[in-house]
Amino acid sequence: MGRVIAVANQKGGVGKTTTAINLAASFAAAEVNTLLVDCDPQSNATSGLGFVKDPERVSSYHLLMGAATAEEALQTTELEQLWLIPSHKNLIGANLELVDADRREFRMREALAPLRDRFQFVVLDCPPALDLLTLNALVAADAVLIPMQGEYFALEGISELLDTIERIRAALNPELAIEGVVLTMFDERTNLAQQVKTELKNFFGDKLCTTTVPRNIRLAEAPSHGKPALVYDPRSRGAESYIKLAKEMIERSVISRQSSVVGEEPAAEPLAAEALTTEQTEERRETQEAKVEEIPATGEMDKSA
Repeated sequence: MGRVIAVANQKGGVGKTTTAINLAASFAAAEVNTLLVDCDPQSNATSGLGFVKDPERVSSYHLLMGAATAEEALQTTELEQLWLIPSHKNLIGANLELVDADRREFRMREALAPLRDRFQFVVLDCPPALDLLTLNALVAADAVLIPMQGEYFALEGISELLDTIERIRAALNPELAIEGVVLTMFDERTNLAQQVKTELKNFFGDKLCTTTVPRNIRLAEAPSHGKPALVYDPRSRGAESYIKLAKEMIERSVISRQSSVVGEEPAAEPLAAEALTTEQTEERRETQEAKVEEIPATGEMDKSA
């Protein structure tokens, strides 16, 4: 069964969508079937993969409202083993429409359940708020990845997010874990960034990812071209950082899976994290580009982006 990771932080501008897109793309580059679910009404993860706005397209809104299945919402992407469930601005209305609905917190979890055996990783891009949309994502998730900037203001809202996670564990999803905290837009040259990293290390311990994501122009440019960074410029520092983060998440997933199996021999892991190198990623990208035409498209994608 696949692992569902929600990328969440109620503070905006910390790199949630950038992390969701590029982490999912890096998983796919490792030749693992990966699904990215855009749970944000702003639809930035959708446009960041080259999809134009289309109100007629089945989206995560339809999943939450029970108007379509997850299978019907799947869209193929430029990467052969990456799929997307897009979002639409109508999703903002789900916060009101679901208030009196039955099992309102479990809508996303139930919608994604039929796909969990098909994908090894499912990445949920959450909106920058602790609302019903984020709640649905956290109830559907096995773990939460928290992107944070290396600045003190970024620390202020973390206690509220952790409190929300604890409440969800207690009432709705007892298996929900913190996958990790990743520092984004990180400038290792500044004392402030190093101090924040030390504070986070003292608080989160091993949950703080060893990989940090630097400020990177190519990483910032990639969404305007509708591409993940490893497709736009696989040799950029940003792309390499997310490849390293994917390795780290894979290793954490393996450890988590093995620790949950008591008294059994760990199964051989089919995914070699060491295979994720920049050179191999670029070679795979070129091979995947050649195969894109053979992939049956399930939706319109903006090829000109």
